[in-house]
Amino acid sequence: MKTRTEHDLLGELPVPAAALYGIHTARALGNFRLSGRAVSPALIRALAQVKKACALANRELGFQTAEKTDAIVRACDEISAGQHADQFPLDALQGGAGTSTNMNLNEVIANRALELLGAARGDYAKLHPIEDVNLHQSTNDVYPTALKVAAISGLRALSAALAALQGAFQRKEKEFSGIVKLGRTEMQDAVPMTLGAEFSAFAEAFARDRWRTFKAEERLRVVNLGGTAIGTGLTAPRSYIFLVIEKLREVTGLGLTRAENLVDGTANADCFVEVAGSLNACATNFIKIARDLRLLHLCGEIKLPAMQAGSSIMPGKVNPVIAEAALQAGMQARAAGALVAEAAAAGTLQINECLPLLAASLLDQLALLQHAAEMLAPHVEGITADADLCRHYLDYSPALITAFLPRLGYEQAQAWLTEYKAGGQTDLRAFLTGKLGKEIVEQTLSPEHLMALGYKK
Repeated sequence: MKTRTEHDLLGELPVPAAALYGIHTARALGNFRLSGRAVSPALIRALAQVKKACALANRELGFQTAEKTDAIVRACDEISAGQHADQFPLDALQGGAGTSTNMNLNEVIANRALELLGAARGDYAKLHPIEDVNLHQSTNDVYPTALKVAAISGLRALSAALAALQGAFQRKEKEFSGIVKLGRTEMQDAVPMTLGAEFSAFAEAFARDRWRTFKAEERLRVVNLGGTAIGTGLTAPRSYIFLVIEKLREVTGLGLTRAENLVDGTANADCFVEVAGSLNACATNFIKIARDLRLLHLCGEIKLPAMQAGSSIMPGKVNPVIAEAALQAGMQARAAGALVAEAAAAGTLQINECLPLLAASLLDQLALLQHAAEMLAPHVEGITADADLCRHYLDYSPALITAFLPRLGYEQAQAWLTEYKAGGQTDLRAFLTGKLGKEIVEQTLSPEHLMALGYKK
């Protein structure tokens, strides 16, 4: 393999001649072999957008030539579009608060810009990764800013996926509105309700998650770009600090603003914990609702679409694999949210050294929930109901008589239940019909009456 030699603070190192990255990335490749997973592509794209905004601000203020800026901007646009993905091989977990990832971007942008200028890779006398690409920046303002940009994109994608999932449940709510069934509490028969109402609760839960993701974006719009190393803006011109946020808004199309207190914005990562908390609520809903769908499927009141053979030994077995996968995605997302909080708490003084773990965990959390919603929505669309079985369970359950309490009173209802059981009967609806007449029983157990939110005297 052909190599080129680059140097840094520690000395010289051979770098693959074909690589767009340089010595800083090469050292990090050797140092960090932890998770086996590369830095999130979403974070790489967002970092490229931040770098582009910085370059545009530097050009407008005369700190960088138009020729260099144009090359840097083109390189950033290519990376934002997903090109050169193989040039970002670093492990997601790394020391240095994200410095290695920042330098990876600086080097790839610099070398691609050199190519666009007709120069050789590694010819940093013409365009330098730090002096040009990283001009007026620090990892400590670039990295958390990029993480917020990436997370906002993730929140919007999640919100769209949740909207589709909410819609799927709402359509089933309408389809199942006329199916009367047993409600259950503590895994026991409770009182009559409709299957549509049961699905309405699923829809409302995910509607709240949509609202939470929308509100969570507000927590991420305040960024510390321009604060450089610790939020004081040291080494960056005041004019740049004010302009770079405007450029970032233009590049990203997001309503971003500079933090009033850049020292706070650099030192503290609690905003990410707040977002992760909202996502934990969403993950909790996935777990709970996936479990409920499995139970209803087990009871036979609904039928989940068959997706694949369920066993290597039991012929004909089909498992509720989509619900099970959604349940596990929720568990994993909650664990990722816990890591966000741990990483945020582990920062010391003016920066957070654990931002790589925080970034990986937060972006994982977003992606897991988005993919779970995208997987579950079409599955929900395929759910069917067994109205006859729902009625059978209701008619043969002593819990049915609760619907008649306003007419009978507790003591009379209890007496009738005792009589019903003593007579060895199993169909409570038929028993009550004999006592009250068909019209009263049917009216009392109608979907309209059961879901009327209380009774009229």
